[in-house]
Amino acid sequence: MSEQPSVILSGFGDEAANQKTAEQQFCAFAALGLQYYSIRFIDAGQGIKNVMHLTKGEIAHIRHLEGEYDLNVATLGSPIGKVKLLNQEDGTKNRFVPFKKYLNDEVKKACELAHAFETKLIRGFSFYHPKGEDPWKHVKQAADQLGQIAETVHRSDLTFGLEVEANLVGQNGELLAELHKQVDHPAMVLIFDAANISTQGYSPTETYEQYEKMKKGLGWMHIKDYRHPERMKRTTHVDEEALKHFVPADRGDSGHEMILRDFRELIPAMEKKLKKRGIPGVFLDLEPHVKGGGQFGGFSGPDGLGVALRGLCKVLDYIGIGYHLRDFEDVRVARGF
Repeated sequence: MSEQPSVILSGFGDEAANQKTAEQQFCAFAALGLQYYSIRFIDAGQGIKNVMHLTKGEIAHIRHLEGEYDLNVATLGSPIGKVKLLNQEDGTKNRFVPFKKYLNDEVKKACELAHAFETKLIRGFSFYHPKGEDPWKHVKQAADQLGQIAETVHRSDLTFGLEVEANLVGQNGELLAELHKQVDHPAMVLIFDAANISTQGYSPTETYEQYEKMKKGLGWMHIKDYRHPERMKRTTHVDEEALKHFVPADRGDSGHEMILRDFRELIPAMEKKLKKRGIPGVFLDLEPHVKGGGQFGGFSGPDGLGVALRGLCKVLDYIGIGYHLRDFEDVRVARGF
């Protein structure tokens, strides 16, 4: 009998904390049995900040607390790539930064932070094309810039994950697959997020089709789902601040059971490939948004994250994907027993 393929469970720490303090995030994750978290927004004693704006003192404080709660960073939840591709007014509040400056300042800063938190993975995005324009017109420029990001990340011995998300050039699986093909760099992988497809009006069957298009480049997954009370129409632009129908993976419209059943067969090869890049395994990163989501983050609360974790575990148990949550032996080891 072949060994059951396994994943590493993690989640965005800020989703679990009412005030986003480091202590709240880590206490919730430890209590839920998770040993990895993705760092995005956090209050390390000087107010809530995006990880990109933390001081050396705040980083040191967070690292100390990680040790107390026996936590490791899965991914740096950076906003890299959530800026305009072109410097033109399109009715959005998205900012534009000249790309050379962006690469030298913000991308390199993300690499430094990844090393500071001892993670090999940086989460990022595929740039905002002008609102209302066909994203396919902007694939070439986005791929060129993403290729330079991938090379910068690669030189730091890190891996860049490109997340599928509405309103960006890579807003669906087909576009993201094309970006991956054109970039063609070992340091860039793709991040599937079923809810980010469903919110654009894709049916469960269509969401699965978009997942299939991304399979070749997959590096890890974000786990959240979406269920709108009315039948949604396909849209080319999503009002991210108005989204409020996110649900756990066992009760949404994205078809996580079907997606993860297929994903199960990919895990061994993915794990082998990732470990060659110093990554501990295949992450399923909870980003549930069950109490609301927006352009740069979302919230579930400690209770919502717990519900989302149990919902995911239910699906994984049913389809036969292994995972680990803290047990008594982990507690004994952490306390030196």
